[in-house]
Amino acid sequence: MGAGISCIEGGDGPHCQRGTVLGDLPENCVAQVLLRLDPPEICQLAGLSRTFRLAASADPLWEAKLPRNYPYLVDKACQSDVEGGYEKWAPLTKKETFARLCRPNPFDGGTKEFWLEKHGTGVCISISCRALSITGIDDRRYWNYIPTEESRFQAVAYLHQIWWLEVRGETDFSFPEGTYSVFFRLHLGRPSKRLGLRKCIMDQVHGWNIKPVQFELSTSDGQYVQSRHYLTDPGAWIIYHVGDFDVMDSSVPVIVNVSMTQIDCTHTKGGLCVDTVLIRPKGLFKQPKHNMAT
Repeated sequence: MGAGISCIEGGDGPHCQRGTVLGDLPENCVAQVLLRLDPPEICQLAGLSRTFRLAASADPLWEAKLPRNYPYLVDKACQSDVEGGYEKWAPLTKKETFARLCRPNPFDGGTKEFWLEKHGTGVCISISCRALSITGIDDRRYWNYIPTEESRFQAVAYLHQIWWLEVRGETDFSFPEGTYSVFFRLHLGRPSKRLGLRKCIMDQVHGWNIKPVQFELSTSDGQYVQSRHYLTDPGAWIIYHVGDFDVMDSSVPVIVNVSMTQIDCTHTKGGLCVDTVLIRPKGLFKQPKHNMAT
């Protein structure tokens, strides 16, 4: 088995009979193979031989993996590199550009981040709680921000108690073509740490099993979706699916508006952490199961 693999890769072992090996393939032939693979697979195959390594670094290959509007994404990332300014990247290969865009790139004052999905299916956006419009957020009787390592933004909005729940968010972005899913990342209970161990304070959790929360998604090109979910599973971060939207033209910016409301004033509710709104290419990860209202 090992001798066979050595021969395939171009080895000179005693069991090898010299013939055509991977290293003998023309670079343009290898490039055609790599074009049909995802970026992580391309990087894995780059170690097979010098021919694969050269083909896997070629600009035409990586330009084909970048979204059509990648110059817009580069420009957006450059703006994020300098607070309140602009810093042009040093000349990069297309492979380096792809890798750089796959890193989190903050924008809108650091309250939002975007990154290119590593399989090249689109971009992901994370919107922090500080970029959301939350009714009552300035009144500490109802809400306050609490620090936590469990958020990529190091803080979440925590609801003590309120009658009228209303959280809204908006982002204006030129998305690569595709279908995107929108989620709220929520948690019932206040997470904390003591002596290095995670604990969750549940004493203010109430009112979420009476009526569902309504989630809404609308876009500037007329798409609209709504869904309703009961908030469940205290002590765990849950991703609640709001809905999906389509992007047909990456050159046209899309304004995405999202909201979650529970404005039935017949009862109070509390003990809720609001972390982020997530926008990701549809099907990127398996959606968790939770109680969806009919």
